[in-house]
Amino acid sequence: MSSWNDSIHFCQWQGVTCGPRHQRVTVLNFPSSKLVGSMSPHVGTQSFNHGASKSFIAECEALRNIRHRNLVKVLTACLGVDYQGQDFKSLVYKFMSDGNLDEWLHPISRTNESPMEQRNLNLLQRLNFAIDVANALEYLHHHCHTPIVHCDLKPSNVLLNDEMIRHVGDFGLARFLLEATQECFTNQSSCTGLRGTICYASPEYGTRNEVSTDGDIYSYGMLLLEIFTWKRPTDNIFKDNLNLHDFVKGVLPERVTDIVDSTLQLEKEEMETRTNDTHNQN
Repeated sequence: MSSWNDSIHFCQWQGVTCGPRHQRVTVLNFPSSKLVGSMSPHVGTQSFNHGASKSFIAECEALRNIRHRNLVKVLTACLGVDYQGQDFKSLVYKFMSDGNLDEWLHPISRTNESPMEQRNLNLLQRLNFAIDVANALEYLHHHCHTPIVHCDLKPSNVLLNDEMIRHVGDFGLARFLLEATQECFTNQSSCTGLRGTICYASPEYGTRNEVSTDGDIYSYGMLLLEIFTWKRPTDNIFKDNLNLHDFVKGVLPERVTDIVDSTLQLEKEEMETRTNDTHNQN
């Protein structure tokens, strides 16, 4: 393979185009199959972790067998060698065509692309995001043969298909709870890297070598705060020991409306106006 430093890299497989960032497949063109079209960096091949191939395959097989309408389906796993001669491991997901929650909450204009359409999520849509992610976590934690901890729940890992059904994806850091707990006891260094994404990951991931479902619940709470405040935990206003959690906690319970996304406030006012107009007409 040629260098990943190229602006566009063409893999040795016909029909596959890869980009330099994250060494991910960006375009698939297999006319004989359904794998055709551009790919978001949040789908396709993921999880380029080094480790024992045997355990990797076993975990991928378990992920491939999970079934839930709010989880991105893992199609298969790939093992190979990258351009540096190191082991290359990836998960292949079912394509999700309608972006992710982060893009819907914070639409931006991208270089060489037309500006993204304005995507104002109403209250019901946000509640549906929250409910579907909770359902996915409940399944992973309580209804799999072995409980699975996602370890990296955040808005960019909540994907939508063309029917706007919400799916939790990117199991690149996912751990099987029983095996992860045993591994942490026997090999302390094996769990130190499982810290997810800064500001979304549980503080315990950074201070203790533990993997638990509680970490996912913490990340879910941060996701809820972002959904309803429209503020990322990394926003510039959060500095000098102020974070999103304390920002919200400081207004509870009397002044919740002070920190709710302004578009939701406008939606509430419009509904009240329509209700009053209907009442006056009657």
